[in-house]
Amino acid sequence: MARKQAIKKQEKSQDPHNYKGAKENSLEAAIGYQVKEYRNKLGITVADLARQADLSLGMLSKIENGQTSPSLSTLQSLSNALNVPVTSFFRRFEEKRDATYVKAGQGLAIERRGTRAGHEYRLLGHSLHKRITVEPYLITLDEDSEVFPLFQHSGLEFIYVLEGRVSYRHGDKLYEMGPGDSLYFDPDAPHGPDELLEMPVKLLSVISYLNSESQS
Repeated sequence: MARKQAIKKQEKSQDPHNYKGAKENSLEAAIGYQVKEYRNKLGITVADLARQADLSLGMLSKIENGQTSPSLSTLQSLSNALNVPVTSFFRRFEEKRDATYVKAGQGLAIERRGTRAGHEYRLLGHSLHKRITVEPYLITLDEDSEVFPLFQHSGLEFIYVLEGRVSYRHGDKLYEMGPGDSLYFDPDAPHGPDELLEMPVKLLSVISYLNSESQS
């Protein structure tokens, strides 16, 4: 019994969602993350950094795990040991963390190449992460929609069928897709719905590309 309780306690301590001291985006957790990241970049152990910063092993472990709020003098010691500015420890805490919430049926209607052919596009979010942009779309096709597999653009694309059935073309291959089917592909090849087999067709499409790449 004692062994099982110890295992459960260990599993709980390893679960980041159960970690009571590291609330998402808290200052302590952000500092700990940065300290550990810089230490790993140098390829040194916790013991090595503790010795160089004149800290106890236990104290450094608590700092890296977000379990304590280090004093300014402690941060200065870590700064000297890691050869980074003190301000660099706050970088993760100061980064803006966005989230986009879209209620059912309220995605932003936008125009893309398929709009003029009766394809309805609803943008569900727009994430700009460093050099990569990710755009999720809800695409609806019905009896008024035309089919033409002529889309081509850079990046990567993933589609997931939510409703209906469609014969989807990618290059010279056809994929008969229904609810739950998905396709991940290089969109530089001609692609798009070749035949609407059961309407309406609703697709979740996620497109990602480098910011330097233009999208049509």
